[in-house]
Amino acid sequence: MAKESTDLFVVERDLRLDLLRGLGLWMIFLDHIPDDVVAWLTLRNYGFSDAAEFFVFISGYLLGFIYVPIVAAGQFLPALKRLWLRAWQMYVAHILLFLAFTAQIARAARKWDNPMYKDEFNVANFLAHPDELIGKALTLQYKPVDLDVLPLYISLVLVSPFVVWCLVRRPNLTLAGSIVLYLLARYFDWNLPSYPKGATWYFNPFAWQLMFFFGAWCGCGAVAQISKFIQSRIVFAVAIGWIAFALVIVMTWHSAFLESLIPKWMIKLIYPIDKTDLDMLRFTHFLALAVIVSRYLNPDWEGLKSKWLRPLVLCGQHSLPLFCLGVFLSFGVHWMLVQWKHQVVEQILLSIGGMVIMTAVAWLLDRAQRVRNLFVDAGGDERLATKLQQEVAPVARTQPSAA
Repeated sequence: MAKESTDLFVVERDLRLDLLRGLGLWMIFLDHIPDDVVAWLTLRNYGFSDAAEFFVFISGYLLGFIYVPIVAAGQFLPALKRLWLRAWQMYVAHILLFLAFTAQIARAARKWDNPMYKDEFNVANFLAHPDELIGKALTLQYKPVDLDVLPLYISLVLVSPFVVWCLVRRPNLTLAGSIVLYLLARYFDWNLPSYPKGATWYFNPFAWQLMFFFGAWCGCGAVAQISKFIQSRIVFAVAIGWIAFALVIVMTWHSAFLESLIPKWMIKLIYPIDKTDLDMLRFTHFLALAVIVSRYLNPDWEGLKSKWLRPLVLCGQHSLPLFCLGVFLSFGVHWMLVQWKHQVVEQILLSIGGMVIMTAVAWLLDRAQRVRNLFVDAGGDERLATKLQQEVAPVARTQPSAA
């Protein structure tokens, strides 16, 4: 990360993170389609963790990579402003997605006279009592099915400036504090309230903060302290063994014969594998996968710039709008598969079609970013204003005078 004379920080993109985020977006889209044969390609069918762990970790990693140097340079308030603005953008995106998603479900239920949609996606109460539940939705207490991730991000990003401040000064102690909070939350059942009364958030922020801030700890460079240990053959062998064990356990969910081979004491020991409170089996399975990925996916790998992986990279570079679009598309695919008799071919075509639409939107967003911005407010920075005037002046002198 380099710093310009105008106090602007330039961050070099790590295409590996964009690639993995794009892959995660496609997997989330497929996982949100019930009984879709293509969803068998996603991570959750072969291990304890799924795309959620990778998404949260990568977001935390970028937090540490980008903002720790900024705060270390004495720019805490600009970092605070930027992160809280990002949290506000995610909040607005969540509310707009909530309204569009609820309207989409209500329209499908009314048009096809099928109340299953309202019950399946937890919007029946909202449609019956919108005056009460709109307030619950605005305060993130009421969330339809598939809309639980953004509230988690919003809560984590809101507190992240202060955690970054701690990472600058005591990174290891900050990670230890995150671990302690995770353990306390698990022991005392801490979680945020949700709707209806007595319910809690599906993604417990007191537990999932460990994944997010562990990623930030890695992103700020503190993971270099244990890099030799991570790259050792022993850790690699343990990671492979843990991934294989997770695969066997997950396969027992689909085979009664394999399930009968698992000892009863082991079943009592590992279950339930809780996603809400980030069960340690899920966390360690993610760590095992991260060890393998970091070992073989190098930042200078030429394949990251290939045209074949470009769709995934593009989607990963526009994660917020593509996540919202993916949720919207997943329900569209779901009701089409429900309303019309479908075979495997229809499932494959609709799933691929959704990913193509996501890629097309990502390409349009990328092209839009490349369009030059002609309007810059330089009034608050005299140095930037002077620089812009110097750049524009030669161009102005070469323009033909108006006749």
